[in-house]
Amino acid sequence: MSDAHVHTISLGLSRRLGDLMVESETISKQQLQEALDIQRKEGGKLGAILVGKDYITEEKLLQFLSQQCGISYVSLEKLGPITDDIIKLVPESIARQHVLLPIRKAKDKLTIAVADPLNVLVLDDLKLMTGLDVDIVLAAESEIQATVEKYYGTLTTQGALEDILKQTGQNGAESIENVELTEEEKLAGDNIITLKKSGEDAPIIQMVNVLLANAIKAKASDIHIEPFPKQLKVRYRIDGVLHEQPAPPKRFQNALASRIKIMATLDISEHRVPQDGRIKLKIDGREIDLRVSILPCAPGEKIVMRILDSSGLRVKLEDLGFEPEANAVFQKCMRAPYGINLITGPTGSGKSTTLYSALSQLNHPDVNIMTVEDPVEYQLPGINQVQVNADVGLTFAAGLRSFLRQDPDIIMVGEIRDLETINIAINAALTGHLVFSTLHTNDASGAITRMGMMGIEPFLMSSALLMVVAQRLTRSICKDCREIYEVDAAWLKALGVPEQLMQVQNGKVPLARGRGCEECAKTGYRGRLGLYEILEVNDALRQLILAKANANQIKEMGRKQGMLTLRDCAIRKVLGGLTTVEEMIRLTASEVEK
Repeated sequence: MSDAHVHTISLGLSRRLGDLMVESETISKQQLQEALDIQRKEGGKLGAILVGKDYITEEKLLQFLSQQCGISYVSLEKLGPITDDIIKLVPESIARQHVLLPIRKAKDKLTIAVADPLNVLVLDDLKLMTGLDVDIVLAAESEIQATVEKYYGTLTTQGALEDILKQTGQNGAESIENVELTEEEKLAGDNIITLKKSGEDAPIIQMVNVLLANAIKAKASDIHIEPFPKQLKVRYRIDGVLHEQPAPPKRFQNALASRIKIMATLDISEHRVPQDGRIKLKIDGREIDLRVSILPCAPGEKIVMRILDSSGLRVKLEDLGFEPEANAVFQKCMRAPYGINLITGPTGSGKSTTLYSALSQLNHPDVNIMTVEDPVEYQLPGINQVQVNADVGLTFAAGLRSFLRQDPDIIMVGEIRDLETINIAINAALTGHLVFSTLHTNDASGAITRMGMMGIEPFLMSSALLMVVAQRLTRSICKDCREIYEVDAAWLKALGVPEQLMQVQNGKVPLARGRGCEECAKTGYRGRLGLYEILEVNDALRQLILAKANANQIKEMGRKQGMLTLRDCAIRKVLGGLTTVEEMIRLTASEVEK
């Protein structure tokens, strides 16, 4: 068992309880003695040591303590929501330090979930602090910590904003003069801003830091700061869905915008035209890039920041969610000696992750790989990556043209935006280079007609294209609160689910869904998987391309040859218990066959 798991259990087990475990044959005398020897040499708590040595499971340990101490054992995941008035009865510092959580209050009695039932001193302190009788129940530390994070995390944001507001007084927002880079930021040669808690920072700086740090902690992909006539809204996009967060008052709108503009080296005096910039952050020792977009609206400037966390791009191809048939085609085409592989899909559909994962697999010392990107989201060791800079004339087309004089084997173009870029890419593919790029279309067959509309001759497309991949990201069912339920087979059939794929029993089909727990913020989803529609350009499809067939004809031919559509992939993941029918409908509703 890993050390990380050992530290998730803080149960202080006394020597007497250890002896009782031996008497009840829960552990052996030798195991107890070994654990005591380790405790004597290295310190730590006996319960954690016993679990760490695999002498007993966490669940059995909790059940044993529950019986011996006469304390009820509860699962926090099965409890309903805890109200803010109960959470506020116990300070966050005490809840975190002693691993406990207030869960209910009835008249003059407060029930506390604890991980260590032997820590009686803190219970006496809580009784004095709250003026209530304290009753305790036993819960796993991992569950308590997750629940503390959920409830106190929100309160921390609200509390931090309230503390910051007190510093500004009652006269409105801080003046713009106080919104400036700290000395540390000015001295940073690479313009990396370090987020840290500091009471000395200007209140607006602290406010922005709180919003950014909490978004990164929540693994959000985007931050939306939106002005409305009477309020300011803050929303984080998590797993593709927006969630509203505690927001500063409306009067801080201009100061917040100015602070973010300064961080992104934008013009703070300009409020009439859109602006785009970038921010580099350092938080908890890791660097994170933010793409900043500021758009003037009627009530003020709307700010959207996309979080580019490079750790999210280090994904193995086999973990992305490919179906076996689709994976076989993808592996074949990405290892071809030359040609073009296109990845299509809307913004935020995971195209960059797929491309980086493919390039990582192809990255060997005997291969020269070059990329031109906007922006370079993650630096891959051993790969030459070029950042687009339109201000100095370094466009996708200019970079790609220069690549051909650099003797590359594999080229990646971040995005095909115009006829010039795609013509150079096709020329590179026809002269012995393997090219990867992205295009914005709804499905795989649509990419071929889109290229035709851009002015590419059919004979060039048919000669250069290897495959077109359309992809989406579907939310995965949370593993901690996943449950099985049944639906009518007839209902699934009406949604286009093939009957031969269903496991029908008495007219019912078992599916999975998430109940909603602390780990997934009550959404029932945690993480995302890819849906991949892969169209391999073979001889039959080349004939259709040369005949200028439309997208529907190309798609139908692809299906006849075994191509799985986005809907097909979603159906498989629904029947496999990985996602829900609601997600399938949300992502692929346009593909329902009439």
